Amino acid sequence: MTKRRARHVPRSEEPPSVPDSHAADPLSIAPLRIAIAGLGTVGAGVIRLLETNRDLIAARAGRPIEVTAVSARDRAKDRGVDISPFAWEDDMTALAARNDVDVVVELVGGADGPALALSRAALKGGKGLVTANKAMVAHHGLALAEAAEAAGVALKFEAAVAGGIPVVKGIREGTSANALTKVYGILNGTCNYILSEMEETGADFAETLIEAQKLGYAEADPSFDIDGIDAAHKLAILAAIGFGARIDFDAVRVNGIRQVRAADIAQADALGFVIRLIGEADVEEGEGGPCLLQRVRPCLVAKNHPLAPVDGPTNAVVAEGNFSGRLLFQGAGAGDGPTASAVVADLIDIARSEVSAPFSIPVARLAALPPAEPGHRTERTYIRFTVNDRPGVLAEITAAMRDADVSIESLIQHGRSREGGEVLVAMVTHEGPERCVTRALELLEGSDSLTDPPLVLPILS
Repeated sequence: MTKRRARHVPRSEEPPSVPDSHAADPLSIAPLRIAIAGLGTVGAGVIRLLETNRDLIAARAGRPIEVTAVSARDRAKDRGVDISPFAWEDDMTALAARNDVDVVVELVGGADGPALALSRAALKGGKGLVTANKAMVAHHGLALAEAAEAAGVALKFEAAVAGGIPVVKGIREGTSANALTKVYGILNGTCNYILSEMEETGADFAETLIEAQKLGYAEADPSFDIDGIDAAHKLAILAAIGFGARIDFDAVRVNGIRQVRAADIAQADALGFVIRLIGEADVEEGEGGPCLLQRVRPCLVAKNHPLAPVDGPTNAVVAEGNFSGRLLFQGAGAGDGPTASAVVADLIDIARSEVSAPFSIPVARLAALPPAEPGHRTERTYIRFTVNDRPGVLAEITAAMRDADVSIESLIQHGRSREGGEVLVAMVTHEGPERCVTRALELLEGSDSLTDPPLVLPILS
């Protein structure tokens, strides 16, 4: 038996050596220096997290991450963290000009104003930017991304969508090999808390909202949350990342949860559903090419659907890829700890020199997708009418349905709900085009039989 001689491997063909993980102490490497604008619960949470997990973060980032400067409205306010080691700037925009800052962390909020001025200055000055500001990203994300690309620096906004859930990274990177068919989910913790509490207690919307405000789950002015605007900001961001589209917040169709009553919650339960505020986006082929549908609306969700058990101030996002199938991201959608965790995760990426296109591909290659018209789409629908209790009302409603080609699956009339002889009439339609339900409601518009606008809740398939 002849022994095979070992082949000589030229140096150029030798496998690369494995770096010695103990060769360099991360704490001895130059730190990533950051400035924080905004020291509310999230800003203080970021400082606390960087201090608590200092060595772990340095090991994972490859170098320390250190706060060098901060800015907020009130320097003397007790935030539960020591800010005395950091330089203070009364004008937050000055953070972008400091020579001892590599990355600016914007936690002020607001689509425009100081937050936007700081963000523009940071990117123009060649500094990375990390933000939790979903309104700013939804309205100005493309321009900020262009500035980041031009400067060759990072723009990260994981904390802007769904708090501590790594859904931006999950969709931008985890599903990057897939053509996504749909992105949808529960994107607002305030609304989800209110709806699930109404299920649990049987209380109506107004009193549940007051309780949510007392517990800190709802703002003093809850309009952005309960009217669906907050969820729409997040959906527009996810749609841009998931479908490689130019972000288009103005194209999002938005309905909130103000109209939902305890009677609707109870009726949904009897039918085997729960009510959730759902943001959904998908791309369809239109006559002139691909179109993007984006909408936020309360829906009936079957109790066996993965979104149905998501209760309280929790967020959950479903992404459906052509090879990955259905992926579910779920977790805390707000709070100092989860949001700070997302901010610091972005900082760790920057410390590792990970600079990628903020919206998955360069801005110049993002598609300008026109809004899709959903009238031809088919779905089952729950419709609740508040009507005067008098003869002929049901006949008027059913006649409008008939004339609009809406097929009624079931019809439920509730007893008197309040003074004045008003009653609730609820129906579930058979599956049919959305335009037919829209037409039926147009036929009933202005009727003196209806005392409130109808509540229309699509049934999530």
